[in-house]
Amino acid sequence: MTVALSDPTHTPREVPGIPERLAGSLIRDERDLPFLKLMVVLSVVVIPSAAWLFVPGAFRWWLAGLHLAIFLYFLGPFVLMLHNTSHRKLFKPSWGWMNGYIPWVLGPLFGESPETYFAHHVGMHHPENNLAGDLSSTMPYRRDSAIDFLRYFTRFMVAAIFQLTRYFAKKRRRSLMFRLVAGELTFYAVVVGLMFVDWRPTLVVFVLPFVIARFGMMAGNWAQHAFVDQASPANSYRNSITCINSTYNRRCFNDGYHIGHHLKATRHWTEMPGEFARNLGEYETQGAIVFEGIDFFGVWVCLMLRRYDWLARRFVTLGDTRPSAEAIVAMLRSRTQWKAAAA
Repeated sequence: MTVALSDPTHTPREVPGIPERLAGSLIRDERDLPFLKLMVVLSVVVIPSAAWLFVPGAFRWWLAGLHLAIFLYFLGPFVLMLHNTSHRKLFKPSWGWMNGYIPWVLGPLFGESPETYFAHHVGMHHPENNLAGDLSSTMPYRRDSAIDFLRYFTRFMVAAIFQLTRYFAKKRRRSLMFRLVAGELTFYAVVVGLMFVDWRPTLVVFVLPFVIARFGMMAGNWAQHAFVDQASPANSYRNSITCINSTYNRRCFNDGYHIGHHLKATRHWTEMPGEFARNLGEYETQGAIVFEGIDFFGVWVCLMLRRYDWLARRFVTLGDTRPSAEAIVAMLRSRTQWKAAAA
């Protein structure tokens, strides 16, 4: 079987240019040069845009709208840069202090309170793997239900910080628990303080991005773990999905290869298409669900509208014979049904 891939991989330059030489002196892996470039762009575009809104007398709602447009444009790439650098530190030990720049300086401008993403995603989600102990598990919900997604999102917004703190306390991972609490309390203290200075830019720069980013992350996680095989919920091939050949992968560092990511969380983002291509036979044998030309948010929309026919059109046949559209729909639907968290 063959599946054509157009998602980005890494081809080293025979003669490194200035950016590559600079990256070699700062970062641990030259393939992460795009992160360094993105950090610079965000620092010279988003930080000044946000700061200007707080200048006395400078706030205008049309400028606020422009800032939100910039935020939305860069949100996906930023979150996936945060994701990758949470799993693999970006800077060399001699520049290790710079590893805090993404979560502590840029993060709050993209709705990410410092340390929370790392604690939740790396410290809890991956070890628990969407099973009963995962605080963001999709298994207790019907994944094609908008009402169930609203319950899921509301629970995360209201209770996540308390549940996660209790989780780390129970696991006796106190260092991670203290980092989580320190990041959250610092973020909230800054936001509340700025509200007394001027609520309008605070709303635009911090509060709305906070809500939007958390909604996006929960919609993404919902889609990534929507199609769970109830007979084998711990199998990453059967509790996750992979999305290939999408604009999203090209902008967001191959995030669509979610099965490969759960198989090896520290796998470099440029290696994701290669891992998938080499192991197509295993993906087929395991009954993995793969979509093409659609991203996780698109999958989420299809599920909220219960348009399994749209998903069936994007379904990738890994074997030699393609099932009928009806059979694909029936299989997809069977994997979104409610399952008790304790099962």
